[in-house]
Amino acid sequence: MRTITSKDGTSIAFEQTGKGSALILVVGAFNDRTTGIPLAETLKQSFTVYNYDRRGRGDSGDTLPYAIEREIEDLDALIDEAGGSAYVFGYSSGAVLAMKAVAKGSAIRKLALYEPPLVVEPSEAAPENQTRARLSTSGGLASEISNRRTLLKDDLAGELAALIAAGKRGEAVELFQTKGVGIPAEVVVGMRNAPFRPMLEKMAHTLVYEMTILGNGALPPELVAAITIPMLVMVGSQSPSFMHDSAKVMTADSAQGEYRNLEGQNHDIVPAVVAPVLETFLGRTSE
Repeated sequence: MRTITSKDGTSIAFEQTGKGSALILVVGAFNDRTTGIPLAETLKQSFTVYNYDRRGRGDSGDTLPYAIEREIEDLDALIDEAGGSAYVFGYSSGAVLAMKAVAKGSAIRKLALYEPPLVVEPSEAAPENQTRARLSTSGGLASEISNRRTLLKDDLAGELAALIAAGKRGEAVELFQTKGVGIPAEVVVGMRNAPFRPMLEKMAHTLVYEMTILGNGALPPELVAAITIPMLVMVGSQSPSFMHDSAKVMTADSAQGEYRNLEGQNHDIVPAVVAPVLETFLGRTSE
């Protein structure tokens, strides 16, 4: 493990492995750099992979107050460490952060995304008997998520922050799981004694950061319009249809967009499936 210092003085921990052009992994909610290790190991023959702890998790610092701009500065510091420009792979809410970094002018050469959880437009509340898709959540647990979902509450970040301030980390985790992700309440209750629950509570304060990034979950047309570099958006065939809908819109409206439906996949990253797609899109740079 190594560290760099972000613009505001926050220490950001990362691991570097492999050879070739720089590729930075940006993970999502309930994730730290351990999430990216399997993918980094698979890609190290093709790229120099930078796998980091986003601020507030793992071995990284967490200077307050939080702002999306600070997270973009963290990514920019890694890009500087990598030589001044890099490819970026963003996962889930980390994909949205990566998109916003591109829009702000970060020196990203190509952008590869896995299942950014954005909604093209609001939909009616799903009936109880609606067809559901299988979506894996952090900790390796599979849960049922409606194929379509409505926009999120505008002040979900504020509600989460209030729970964290009151020391109610468990309640914050469950609020995010039900209202942010869409996991049925009865499933969330059944997860309370799961072995990974302490890890989720440890990261609960970063859920405020995720919701600050996502807002109400709508796909902003102006954000897509600001991305003029090559962009790949991958979605698993078993994942909810709203993710496919937004990915198609994102890539259709982007100047250099590509949408890939990965057969048999869900919200989990399977390196053996994702790595070859990344290598094709980015190019094997170590050869």
